[in-house]
Amino acid sequence: MNWLTVFLTSLTPAFDQLLSGGSWSIAFPSGALEITYPLVIFLAPLPLLLTLFARPFQSRFEAIHVPFFREVATAARAIPSPGAVVLRRGVLERGVCVLIWLLLLAALSRPQWVDPPLERIQPGRDLLLAVDISQSMDETDFASENGKRIQRLSAIKQVLDQFIATRTGDRIALVVFGDGAYVHVPFTLDHALLRQMLTELQVGMAGARTRIGDAIGLAIKLFSVSDARHKVMIVLSDGNDTGSKIPPETAATIAHQRGVIIHAVAIGDPATRGNEKVQLASLQDIARLGGGSFALGTDLRQLSAIYRRLDVLEKQDFQTLSYRARHPLFQWPLGIAVALMAILQLMLMLGATWQRLRHE
Repeated sequence: MNWLTVFLTSLTPAFDQLLSGGSWSIAFPSGALEITYPLVIFLAPLPLLLTLFARPFQSRFEAIHVPFFREVATAARAIPSPGAVVLRRGVLERGVCVLIWLLLLAALSRPQWVDPPLERIQPGRDLLLAVDISQSMDETDFASENGKRIQRLSAIKQVLDQFIATRTGDRIALVVFGDGAYVHVPFTLDHALLRQMLTELQVGMAGARTRIGDAIGLAIKLFSVSDARHKVMIVLSDGNDTGSKIPPETAATIAHQRGVIIHAVAIGDPATRGNEKVQLASLQDIARLGGGSFALGTDLRQLSAIYRRLDVLEKQDFQTLSYRARHPLFQWPLGIAVALMAILQLMLMLGATWQRLRHE
């Protein structure tokens, strides 16, 4: 049995190479019917060729063995001659045999049903948005497109929503910071959920102070379990750090050493005074030490331009994986062929039995 298994296994590649002339497929709205070995169809006329050119099986024997046969035949004035019995099949039997042969060829061609493709995005970049929601982000020194003054955080949410909508293949996380840093949305490809969670942000949800260094430290922790090829962080703040456990510049240096690029966007009017003033120098240092870029957004139009520039700098990096489930169908024609053979043999056996009983 072992040598037979080895022999059949060695024939499989040769069989595949011989019959695989490129699969055929017929598309349907719900999938496609694919024939793996379409060249099998050329074997269909084989029984006809055998019938035309192959000699039938012959078996010679004496029908009746009679002693002194020639003397008896001479006395009876009969002339003995050789005889033959040709077994003939009826039209129904021939039709069933042809159908069985075609069904076996259909099974041998290996038909299969192919489902519509299922696509999955494999991201190459993890993008983390760190949004300042401290009390200073309530300052209304941001000019909208119609010139009306709006809240800093409201401007950020409007532009971020548009930015997220364009990042098809990136995993994006949202971190908010105030008195501390918190994961508002972990890394996800569900951008619709992310945009919904973004709209729910309110000033003061994380406290009144601004701890940028803690936000970068939290980002380092989140990126540590990421296997993305590119790790990018965008910090959106007025830059007025108030009491981080780790200085923002030190955190940015560590992040860059661990392969995280940090872009910093300053939000607000530099002319604003008091606790709500914009600290450009701090955010510039964060961007420089983080290996990224710095930008200042004083109005909604300028902020939109910043994100368009970031979109160019951080081009989307993802791979779309496609999978189509295949369901073999060879068992159906094979099963029908076996059933027809069993029925045909049963009918022939019953017919022979009937003829024998009839002549008894």
